[in-house]
Amino acid sequence: MDKKVLILCTGNSCRSIIAEALINAKLNGVTANSSGVKASGKVNPNAKKLLIEKGIWKEEYYSKTLETVINNEYDLIVTVCSHANENCPIFPKVVKTIHIGFSDPDGKDFDAFIDTYNKIEEILLPKVKELLDV
Repeated sequence: MDKKVLILCTGNSCRSIIAEALINAKLNGVTANSSGVKASGKVNPNAKKLLIEKGIWKEEYYSKTLETVINNEYDLIVTVCSHANENCPIFPKVVKTIHIGFSDPDGKDFDAFIDTYNKIEEILLPKVKELLDV
């Protein structure tokens, strides 16, 4: 049975979507969702473009509010920005929560998105794998 991870950030348009896609594509035995504490309602076009180029974009990725995931059961919650870390809600079931922050590429050039993608792959994925023992 897959372990479940929730990636939280502020707008759920860049970092958390990239992390969700990377985990789903590269970590066997782990299923990821993402959400924003103040969801923007859209996926950043550069984030989508990058995930398409990497071959891991799925149409099911979209900017979600906390209400859509708050009652799901997760094995791990990861905040990827300070705002989400400081405003992480209390979930109905006690769940391990960690913070691994990444710079927000929103409003920057495409190279910033590539850099964020690489950092998430190099830093976040091994940590999730270690914590979930997969």
